[in-house]
Amino acid sequence: MRALDRPLAALALLAAVCAASTAFAETPLDELRRAFTLQGKPIPPEVFRDLGAGDLGDSGPILVTVDAQAAIGSELYGDPIKQDHGWIAQTRAAPGSLNGAEETAYEFRGRTSNGLLVVLVSYSGGGSGVFYSLDILNASADRAFAADGKVYQRIDMTVLRSVPLGDRWEGDITISGDIVHIATTKTPAEHVPKQIEAKRP
Repeated sequence: MRALDRPLAALALLAAVCAASTAFAETPLDELRRAFTLQGKPIPPEVFRDLGAGDLGDSGPILVTVDAQAAIGSELYGDPIKQDHGWIAQTRAAPGSLNGAEETAYEFRGRTSNGLLVVLVSYSGGGSGVFYSLDILNASADRAFAADGKVYQRIDMTVLRSVPLGDRWEGDITISGDIVHIATTKTPAEHVPKQIEAKRP
């Protein structure tokens, strides 16, 4: 190689390395879809209580979207978070109640080939029941206006489908492409589908 060509080759190599590192830089949305975390912090489980898991009296969820980025570290979801064998849980004390503490927990089961998120959720209002559901979520990076008028980015999670699995459900959830397989090992199982297609409406 001629002496004149060496600096050019070095510059070309440096440009290629910079381009590769830029191409593989993980965005917050990428992290959420990969690990269900943002900046290494788990999504607060009580988000799922508000997205329908704790609303046992209605036929469907009323609140369907949450800004996951704003939820992390917020006062609204400030109860301590515990992690145990893949499950992420939050417990809220119920002072003055005859029931025990309210607990919301989830296990992130993965991502479908079309980019939807699959989460197994459990909720207990403090009684003997522990109610499970399978949630299919869409995640998106959206822009909005703050109170001062400045534009900021949100990481929105929207429930596209929530499948009730029943009280004290036991089984396994697996993903194959866009199909979510539900293997129930403990009754009640008659109303639980064996598989569903994860898709956008």
